[in-house]
Amino acid sequence: MAGRRPVPDHRRELRAPADPHVGGRPHPAGEAVGASGSGPATAQRQGDRPSGFHRAARTLSLSRSAVSRHVRKREKTLGLPVVEREGRGTRFTPEGRRLLEQARRILAVHDEAVRTPLKSDGDTVTVGTTEHAADQFLPRLTAAVQEVRPGCRVRFRIDRSARLVEAVERGSVDVAVYVTEAAATEGTPVGGLPLTWHAVPGWEPPPAPAAVPLVAVEDPCAIRRRAISTLAAQGVPATVVGDAGYLAGVLDIAPTGQGVALLAAVGPAPDGLTPYGGLPAVTPIPMSALARPGADPATVEAAFPAVRDLLR
Repeated sequence: MAGRRPVPDHRRELRAPADPHVGGRPHPAGEAVGASGSGPATAQRQGDRPSGFHRAARTLSLSRSAVSRHVRKREKTLGLPVVEREGRGTRFTPEGRRLLEQARRILAVHDEAVRTPLKSDGDTVTVGTTEHAADQFLPRLTAAVQEVRPGCRVRFRIDRSARLVEAVERGSVDVAVYVTEAAATEGTPVGGLPLTWHAVPGWEPPPAPAAVPLVAVEDPCAIRRRAISTLAAQGVPATVVGDAGYLAGVLDIAPTGQGVALLAAVGPAPDGLTPYGGLPAVTPIPMSALARPGADPATVEAAFPAVRDLLR
């Protein structure tokens, strides 16, 4: 090939506000079944979808600069640009398109390799849910599935909403329950997840005009945004004093008394915490359920009502 074209700098094109609805970074359990990871090949594939690198960053829970680094790494390896400017945005070069097709084939082989061991397990159903109220969703989903498929083995996946939807669409999760506004796919509405402020017993916020200290999953997170916007609408200043990558981190910080956390209000209160009624009430956050294409209709018909019963 005669000469190398200059490698473009994508940093300008990748500046955009973070999506306010997708919660946290990948939960470690998210890699358990059918996850494709967040490496350069996945970034390459995600970049071809609507909204390009912006969506890739949201879906993979990476910063836009991280996605850009993945792309530049590929370009450095190839010695060729894989994206180029088009107006105010970017598009794939012919070389980038060829690399994209290779990435798709690699990921398809990976996903099939992950699913293959499951096929030897006999009748297996994989259900997924967000961390929020997972301890309430999963037992009900398991019971519902096993009622219509006796002897079925139920596998679990806990992950962020956007990644759950992608796993369902890819076929590695059979049924998933997720926060509606945290994913691009609406799914079937199954009700609203009630949310309540929780703090250590006896906790009180500092006197006004001091800001209310919050403990929350790091941004972008739908429930974090709901907490801040609810307080702001009532003129209550707030500041996040405890950031956590996952809900488990919130449940570690809040019992130390550092602040108040907005949590799902189904089932018993988490250890060391109790509902706190001294702040404005928060409206339930809509939840959706989604089944993979070709899923057993009896399984779907059993699973969705089980979630609705919990969220009534």
